[in-house]
Amino acid sequence: MKISDVRIRFVKKDDSKLKAVASITIDDCFVVHDIKVIEGAEGPFIAMPSRKTPDGEYKDIAHPLNTETRDTINREVLAAYEKTVAEGALAKEV
Repeated sequence: MKISDVRIRFVKKDDSKLKAVASITIDDCFVVHDIKVIEGAEGPFIAMPSRKTPDGEYKDIAHPLNTETRDTINREVLAAYEKTVAEGALAKEV
């Protein structure tokens, strides 16, 4: 599996732990939207797209089936997020 594109959209709520939402394209033929980038106690992490069930639980709509794929998605999304944050900081300095 190759992640061929990652797009980051920032969330504008200053007090929210939700920092951005990502979309990934896999092998130039399949897109997954609404991957959340959340600021945790140990730094940012991702949460796969989910929906709330009638009993209040959240269930993933799409998710990797193995650790290797999860690690790849995590690494690619967080790298794109950090790059976008850095580019935004550089743009503000100019």
